[in-house]
Amino acid sequence: MSGTTTAAAALRRRAAGAGANRWVVLVVLCVSLLLVAVDATVLHVAVPAVTEDLKPGGIELLWIVDVYPLVCASLLILFGTLGDKVGRRRVLLLGYALFGVASGVAALADNAQVLILARALLGVGGAMIMPATLSILRQVFPDRRERALAIGIWSAVAAVGAAVGPLLGGFLLEHFWWGSVFLVNIPLMLVSLPVGRLLLPESKGSGQGPWDVVGALMAAAGLFGVVLGVKRLGGGEIDGITAVPLVVGAVLLVLFVRRQRRRTHPLVDLRMFARPAFSTSVCCIVLAMLALVGLELIAAQYLQLVLGLSPLETGLRLLPLTVAAMASGLAGARMLRRFGPRRMVCFGFCLTAVAVLTLLGMGGEDNAPLLLFGFVLLGFGLETTLFGAYESMLSEAPPEQAGGAAAIGETSYQLGAGIGIALLGSVMNAAYTPGLSSVQGVPASASAAAGHSLGEAYEVAGRLGGPAGEALRRTARDCFVHGLHVTLLVSAGLLLLGAVMALRLPRVMQCEAVAVEVPAPRDVMESRVSA
Repeated sequence: MSGTTTAAAALRRRAAGAGANRWVVLVVLCVSLLLVAVDATVLHVAVPAVTEDLKPGGIELLWIVDVYPLVCASLLILFGTLGDKVGRRRVLLLGYALFGVASGVAALADNAQVLILARALLGVGGAMIMPATLSILRQVFPDRRERALAIGIWSAVAAVGAAVGPLLGGFLLEHFWWGSVFLVNIPLMLVSLPVGRLLLPESKGSGQGPWDVVGALMAAAGLFGVVLGVKRLGGGEIDGITAVPLVVGAVLLVLFVRRQRRRTHPLVDLRMFARPAFSTSVCCIVLAMLALVGLELIAAQYLQLVLGLSPLETGLRLLPLTVAAMASGLAGARMLRRFGPRRMVCFGFCLTAVAVLTLLGMGGEDNAPLLLFGFVLLGFGLETTLFGAYESMLSEAPPEQAGGAAAIGETSYQLGAGIGIALLGSVMNAAYTPGLSSVQGVPASASAAAGHSLGEAYEVAGRLGGPAGEALRRTARDCFVHGLHVTLLVSAGLLLLGAVMALRLPRVMQCEAVAVEVPAPRDVMESRVSA
């Protein structure tokens, strides 16, 4: 009996396409993800050094920071679906190579234009790597229970990467020049490329029909326009340069959807959105990221400008959020099996809403225990939500569409982040600015300038000096705290909306059976003898 079980288990592993090496494959994929996640944030602390060395103009500096996420977000669907067609491992390995070359170019850039080009190439490499990691993971772990654990580890690594970026960047800048934040990628790529070629299994979709090149370019251009417009809205820039890409991008995406519906072999099978679990999961990812990124941005400003903490102290205060997110990712598989997608994602949204309401206690004075408790709840709740949504989305998609599904999930993540900054930033500004319109002793022009941001208000107050300057500083700080509270209430409402939306997810975790060949009697006998 034990021999038969062993033979069946061996056949099951063979059917999975990865065998016992699937966990080694997961390690390789997590290293890839860690690299991309770190690179998304590592430059933030190096911006002052880059500015001093390369002396870019204002527009050039904006593109140095923004071109990486812009290019990456716009190309996710293109490369995700290309991986389904030509091979996910092939696209991933090409992404490794491009990422390494672009890192070297960025590190040695001697002017702003070269650095912008290198950052754009890094975005292309990131777009090749990110959906490939999830789609290969979907292929290597056909059993949903194991896949849930693998996605939990994958998401925990993503949380680590986002937190490690600024800390690693700060450490490197203390000892080396700013280019070192890019050079750190190269040795990891030199190891990942041969190891990935040796260990990662190749997988493709059904391969039916030609790859829709026109559709892929339409999706890329449309997403680029929408993400660019949303980012500019988040910066408070409402003008023609914001409206044109936003409108053109939206039109291109509408045309892309119409094109996909008419094609026999579409680039992205839009019928996936007809499945409630898939479409709901995508919406939950957008809402969760919308809340997270906007809140992180405003919380960082609060810690530095209201409480007067240094950037390093701010990073350490936000570290519990990351640690809690890691813990949630590692515990996610067990929670999903026990509670099911519906209750898990709903609970995650509700817990995050409680965390946000707890943070309403933030005021003009430091309250470290309250912040610690709120950030831990926030990290655990959001990662619980994202884990359940990602796992449901990926499990609901057909295996042959894994690349496209992963790309849709990652695009939702990026769009949610961009919309979050735009929406919550607008709410914050709307609540902050009116209180500065009539500060006693402060000229109207100074009040108007102070209404742009708290940092600018402090600069204006410093120039004014005396009682007027102090009054403006105090009023601006109070208005910022008021705006923060309004923003937190709006976030809590959006999170509760997400909890209601999550009720459309399946109640239980439905684990499909892995197809296993029935061994011939001779094979069973041979396995017994070998056992």
